[in-house]
Amino acid sequence: MRFKSVLQADVPKGRDGKHKAIITQLLSDIEQLSVGSALKIPLSELPDTKENIRSALSRAANQRNLAIATSSNEEFLYVWKPDNNA
Repeated sequence: MRFKSVLQADVPKGRDGKHKAIITQLLSDIEQLSVGSALKIPLSELPDTKENIRSALSRAANQRNLAIATSSNEEFLYVWKPDNNA
């Protein structure tokens, strides 16, 4: 064989991306939000651009079947659970 083989038990099953810590924290905070509330996240505290964090957060929320909505301005990223009755 040209390539080395490994046991399936040794094959990595997940992806720990560079945003894992912040995304895990944000998802935890979002899940605790009450209806009508949003997280107000200072862009200066994000480890990457708001676009990259927003994309990573969206992918992670979709994996958890968690609906989220986002908005931003020059200083903050806002994230909330949309009201399904709206």
